[in-house]
Amino acid sequence: MSSSPTPRENLLALWRRQGIHHAPVYFSLCPDQLNSFRQRYGADANPADVFGFPFRYLGSSFLKAGNQDWQRFFPGQYFDPRTRFSIWGVGEEPADGSRHITRMHHPMAHFTTLEQFTAYPYPTVDLSQLDKARAEVAALHARGLAAAAGMACTVWENAWYMRGMENLMVDLLSDSPCAIWHLDHLTDIACRRAQAFARVGVDLLCLGDDIGMQKTTMMSMDNYRQWLKPRHRAVINAAKAVKPDIIVTYHSCGFIEPFIPELIEIGIDVLDPVQPECMDFAKIHAQYGTRLSFWGTLGTQSTMPFGSAAEVRQTTLRNLAIAGSKGGLFCSPTHMIEPEVPWENIEAYVQAAHDFQAAGT
Repeated sequence: MSSSPTPRENLLALWRRQGIHHAPVYFSLCPDQLNSFRQRYGADANPADVFGFPFRYLGSSFLKAGNQDWQRFFPGQYFDPRTRFSIWGVGEEPADGSRHITRMHHPMAHFTTLEQFTAYPYPTVDLSQLDKARAEVAALHARGLAAAAGMACTVWENAWYMRGMENLMVDLLSDSPCAIWHLDHLTDIACRRAQAFARVGVDLLCLGDDIGMQKTTMMSMDNYRQWLKPRHRAVINAAKAVKPDIIVTYHSCGFIEPFIPELIEIGIDVLDPVQPECMDFAKIHAQYGTRLSFWGTLGTQSTMPFGSAAEVRQTTLRNLAIAGSKGGLFCSPTHMIEPEVPWENIEAYVQAAHDFQAAGT
């Protein structure tokens, strides 16, 4: 690599395991922590700019909202006044001080017929956003930053958010045509969005469907291969058919170790977040580090909130050293920084990454 790559060039080389110039940093803050950040750095400060995050997510989503009267799918139901409805019609009650929700309302929970599913106002793919998105990508590249497309809740999570986890599991285990149509329709939307993001030249396509729990997987291997693997493969293929060098990241919290070879097979380039409370990064890297890169590894259930600043520093440097000079690890907190995390620990993480850069290891 050149002596002074742009943040974008450095990140892409890192995830392609082609060597790194420095260890980049990234994290997201809950509202309470964002307020603390602004008290420290100024009311108009942006963490991405202050700490030099190497990428930005596009504002364009390629989605257009359907029906706005979501409450008609919840007849007679009371909602907390703070409840917000997603573009998919899912009601989300917020928690104080955090972006996480305390309760979710499923608009398809009482559906019993295929006609109800096919008549539902799913968002549609809006290609009128192409020019705007191209301009966003060009502006980011001109600043030396990578352009990322956020497609979290790619298929599975949107499916159960809308239907309800228990309902969807029962549907699928009983081979319900409603569930198959629902998953297929969500996959079609995801494929068309992935193609659009690839067309405008994004560097990173960030997919995500949680399929792990704290100590085990959310479903069997047979069920994953039947329900999700071919649909995830279709989304990845749709993007890479347009832009073969696009880097596809996949987020799943929890224990997903048995699924890692399957994810590599369908074209995942980066696994996020390698939650250390659930999986051993050193072990995972030893097994798959020549075929897969990683994002995360700093536990937001353990080290970040409850460790000392020295422990955060030690863990950051250790994990970066495991990946080594070829790269392959974008070391960061595994999830949003919640109110329990001391700012000293956030700053210790950032400083450790900078020191790794200075050491040239």
